Amino acid sequence: MKKRSGGNSPGRGAVLFVIPALAIYTLFLVYPIVSALAYSLFQWNGFLRQSFSGFANFRRLLLVEPFSSYFINALKHNGLYFLLSLVAQNGLGLALALMINTRLKGAGFFKTALFLPRLLSVVVVGFLWSLLLNPSFGVVNQILRAIGLEALARPWLGDTQTALVMIILVNAWFAVGFAMLVYLAGLQSIPDEYLEAARLDGANSLQLFWRVILPLLRPSLTIMLVLTFIHSFEAFDLVFAMEGSAGGPYYSTDTLATFFYRLAFGGASGTELTDIGLGSALATVMFLIIFGVSSLSVSFLRRREVQF
Repeated sequence: MKKRSGGNSPGRGAVLFVIPALAIYTLFLVYPIVSALAYSLFQWNGFLRQSFSGFANFRRLLLVEPFSSYFINALKHNGLYFLLSLVAQNGLGLALALMINTRLKGAGFFKTALFLPRLLSVVVVGFLWSLLLNPSFGVVNQILRAIGLEALARPWLGDTQTALVMIILVNAWFAVGFAMLVYLAGLQSIPDEYLEAARLDGANSLQLFWRVILPLLRPSLTIMLVLTFIHSFEAFDLVFAMEGSAGGPYYSTDTLATFFYRLAFGGASGTELTDIGLGSALATVMFLIIFGVSSLSVSFLRRREVQF
């Protein structure tokens, strides 16, 4: 007796499960990206779309003053944000993971304590650190004065030389617990037999780390490198909480995201005018930078993992 064809096949059932996730992905990711690209091709009068202008908004953003200067300035700050975060956040996170992985007494407490800042709102973190760094009554300057280092006390967030660095360090304090857990998971996935074999071959601690542990941590390093880059080039909330949308003092903490905020929602070129076209052009450029660099980095680093 022949089986009847038709009915609900497993493939159709799988498609039905995928549809809700695909709809959410399209609504909250694909649609905003396509909309930003479409908006960037038109001139705008406030929130009213005017005539089609092609790539004129991109030309204004990248080649016409003062927008080009603001863009280059913000791009440099994002690059510095990434480099310092890579050193401070990931370097400290890896060091803490190595310490905890050595069966450190109270490791559970340290993991919880170091990850705890990650559970706080970024706005709360920015507000609290703004108080701690206050030049008049902030704890940081009071401690420096108490230990005889009054010459080092300064308006940390009011000095163009230190404002961005302090924001990056606060971000590292906020995110180091997450980096530590990622590296700790990678360390704990390394078979003990590899480490024992290296020790039997006479490898010292430095050789063990450099030639065995670090190569086997490449998947974790890849993840954290890409995530740090994405977060650095999307940096907005902490900068906004500590310095506002103007990227003060004197644009020394301005990032691409805060520049976008001023273009799209007011404050472009020191005015309160809104330019949706320029803002959308900047959003498109930010997407191309983040997507392009992240894709190339993942592809390159994955090939290195396979070669190893």
